[in-house]
Amino acid sequence: MSRGCLITGVAGFVGSHLAEALLALNLPVVGVDNFFSGHRENMESFQNHPDFRFHEGSVEEHGLLGRLRKEYPALDVCFHLAAIVSVPYSVDHEEETMRVNWRATEDLLREAEDLGLSRFVFAGSAAEYGEDERLPLLEGYITPETKHLSPYGRAKHLSSQRVASSSIGVALRCFNIYGPRQDPRSPYSGVISRFIDFALAREPLTIFGDGQQTRDFIYVADIVSAYLAAAGLGDFRMPLPPGVYNAGTGVSISILELADTIRDLAGNAFPHRFMPERPGDIRHSLASIAALENNSPWRPRVQLREGLRRTIDGVGLQTLA
Repeated sequence: MSRGCLITGVAGFVGSHLAEALLALNLPVVGVDNFFSGHRENMESFQNHPDFRFHEGSVEEHGLLGRLRKEYPALDVCFHLAAIVSVPYSVDHEEETMRVNWRATEDLLREAEDLGLSRFVFAGSAAEYGEDERLPLLEGYITPETKHLSPYGRAKHLSSQRVASSSIGVALRCFNIYGPRQDPRSPYSGVISRFIDFALAREPLTIFGDGQQTRDFIYVADIVSAYLAAAGLGDFRMPLPPGVYNAGTGVSISILELADTIRDLAGNAFPHRFMPERPGDIRHSLASIAALENNSPWRPRVQLREGLRRTIDGVGLQTLA
């Protein structure tokens, strides 16, 4: 019998790509989303797939996993991606963020353990590191003394810590993900989707500060591959050992260089527009991915320029549609 997979946040940017990959492996998928930040159109390519079932609801529903397991007995792996994903929103809604991003994760993991699921894979975040300036960032740098910059970062850290303590738990501490379907109009979107939106509209790209901030950007297909590695699915014969793993590329680029590359690929000749630096922005971020590479055959495959080209092409196709 095929290993059934639950994806919370299935209508989100990453969740929808993960669903496509699992269905392509002939694995049945049950998706959960309440459309707080996900979009129904993200599921268009697979919503009518015979092996896909959708449950509209919140991960805060008591006994959610148990009810779904009764309805779909094949469920064996839980990919928990649903969350409040906006850092500014988390600052203004701390209690809600802790409830959704931390307590709901704890409850869902406890259910997964009680039901005997083989793997619980959690979407962690580089925000868990706070203002740590040691680069590249190692998983062990986070301690009880780590100062998180937002309730979002704190909730993600608490969840990663709990997941990693479980015999079935793997937390992927994801860095800056980009790719098709990342909504540039959303307040939660990353800098790449906003830059591409401006570039294709033939408008100047807005850079906050001097543009010398650096980030580790990873293409969505490589993140999906990391999720498969965590659960031991597809080309990955063995799941990752329980624990926390950075998921990035191990390579950083400045925001200014990123803007120049996107402008070049999009054929936009407008000079950049510089605005004052935003308070609270981390200056530099770079992942050490040695732990993930040492424990699996996973490697990031998509170079940044190629990933940007694919993303721009995908946005162009959406515009034509």
